[in-house]
Amino acid sequence: MTNTFLAVHPFAKLDVPTFLSHQARHRKNHPFLIWEPFDGEPRQWSYAGFDAAVRQLAVGLSNRGVRVGDRVLIHMDNCPQILLAWYACAALGAVAVTTNARSAGKELSYFAEHSQSVAGITQPAFADLLAANCPSLKWIAVTETDSEGTRPSGQPGQGLESFDRLFADASDFVPRPADPDLPVGIQYTSGTTSRPKGVVWTHANALWGAKVCAIHENLMPNDVHLCYLPLFHTNAQSYSVLATLWAGATVVVQPRFSASRFWPISLKHRCTWSSMVPFCARALMDRDVPAQHQYRFWGNGICDAPWDAHFRVRTIGWWGMTETITQGTVGNPFAPDTPMTMGRPAPEYDIAVLDDEDRPVEPGQSGRLKIRGIRGISLFAEYLNNPEATEGSFDGQGYFDTGDRVILLEDGYLQFADRDKDMLKVGGENVAASEIERVIAGVPGIQEIAVVAKSDTMLDQVPVAFLLAHPENEAAAEVLKESVRKACAEELADFKQPRDVIILDAFPRSTLEKIAKNELRKMLEDE
Repeated sequence: MTNTFLAVHPFAKLDVPTFLSHQARHRKNHPFLIWEPFDGEPRQWSYAGFDAAVRQLAVGLSNRGVRVGDRVLIHMDNCPQILLAWYACAALGAVAVTTNARSAGKELSYFAEHSQSVAGITQPAFADLLAANCPSLKWIAVTETDSEGTRPSGQPGQGLESFDRLFADASDFVPRPADPDLPVGIQYTSGTTSRPKGVVWTHANALWGAKVCAIHENLMPNDVHLCYLPLFHTNAQSYSVLATLWAGATVVVQPRFSASRFWPISLKHRCTWSSMVPFCARALMDRDVPAQHQYRFWGNGICDAPWDAHFRVRTIGWWGMTETITQGTVGNPFAPDTPMTMGRPAPEYDIAVLDDEDRPVEPGQSGRLKIRGIRGISLFAEYLNNPEATEGSFDGQGYFDTGDRVILLEDGYLQFADRDKDMLKVGGENVAASEIERVIAGVPGIQEIAVVAKSDTMLDQVPVAFLLAHPENEAAAEVLKESVRKACAEELADFKQPRDVIILDAFPRSTLEKIAKNELRKMLEDE
């Protein structure tokens, strides 16, 4: 999407590789990326060293036939290679398609085919899964080790090649003209449809996320940002790594969260910033808090979290999503916030809270959260290959409907109320009920399906599947349930799979004979 209506583009003559090269010149020997594996030796890249490695990999991708606009599927847990691959694609003008590392084989097949990816980059743990389910990929490159340092025996299997051998002579790299409107990345996110939608970011989107996140987080060049959340998601990609790049700071990346390693790594690198999700905060409550830690702030979905006093760290609350690239609401790092809120509307966006008749709500009332910005800069460019979904997600005034409900407080702060009732939040992952229902619908013997959320102390919510079916006896009922579980295991990531399958003789009904999902939720609450 080209923003030809802009008199002056905020990122004119700038894109991700040109900004990386700019930082490589000005922050030359300052550490940019520090990798802390669970096994094996840590590694470190300076700004100049990371830029050089990115150019080497970009040349290698070009030598393997990747061209401007081509899509490359990157399926990995946290590791340095996922960042090198993402930035190398950006340098080349290709588009990095980052997929959830917990995806099932059929989900990967859909991602590869829908994105029309020409190649894949992965780790040994996922190599066979990718090769078996993504035959459309021309080639698949595999790293030497998994994220935790595990090194498989033998060579890559048939049809696979070594990721390390892709690196070529950086002197052969020919910078292309900077184009902020060129697509740079695609992330698949669950919506209210039965298939995940590919959210397309431009280079301008990535730079917007870098700059605005750095501002919201008050990041400075001497900050050290600990990143343990998955790099295939917006939080780690934008809030952590891109923000660090913009500030000229340092990011420390771990394979995943580890309660036993959190404080030792934080102390070792004098970390000052991190995103702290509730699950991780709860896991750290049982561990001693070091007296001399350096954390200035943590980021979370709520301001002034109840654990702040325990950890002696102030939490900056925020709200954002893949489509917004950065935070649409945010707390204030320089002044007290209303506790347990998601902050105030960020000044970079227009925010509306509307009732079901699209009227602004009064203080104290809840409504749908909508956000307005500039497509391809402050909001995503489009849903890949889905113009109907793209246009349908915006109203007549240009507001994007987030699917979240919030409460407008008397003091102007916003408080999260609920997700769209057909959306679940499972351990921080958005899951569409319809996506699970689509898979279960393929199991013979089921007349109707309804998937709803059940509260969970650790994961917030988990999916539960209700079936309308009439098995002959208890044994047949168990066979049917097992068929549902098997189908979901084959086609869905583990966090999307129902934690329970319940067979009903009849569904509760609402107006027009629709399934009354609120009654099903109440049944779970009453258990």
